[in-house]
Amino acid sequence: MAKDSALQKEIEPDHQPVDHRAGVLGIVRNLSQKTNADSLDHLIHERIRLGIVSALAVNDTMTFSDLKKLLNTTDGNLSVHARKLEDASYVSCTKSFEGRIPRTKYKLTENGRWALKRYLDHMDALIQAMRAR
Repeated sequence: MAKDSALQKEIEPDHQPVDHRAGVLGIVRNLSQKTNADSLDHLIHERIRLGIVSALAVNDTMTFSDLKKLLNTTDGNLSVHARKLEDASYVSCTKSFEGRIPRTKYKLTENGRWALKRYLDHMDALIQAMRAR
């Protein structure tokens, strides 16, 4: 547990969780300080990349082919977006061969899991603030 806490502080040093019990005033106050469109994680916010990290959040691993089918995208498009997530250490990629067929598998890293959680918390705060209007 202490390791998770240290990892969270390393990844999100100034993260202020939204206390939904604080009511609308707390959400709006937090929203004005931290939750605006400019502070969104734009790396995850893009549709294909959000699809990749979301799919990997509910599956241990997924192959390139499975992600391509799920997201209904091209090889090139998926490859570029997966590489950006890999460069940010949000996903890991392992390449192997099954017989003569190349197999690329992706897995969400702990950094990626925290980034997705932070992104979803941010979006939730935006939704709550808009519903409160």
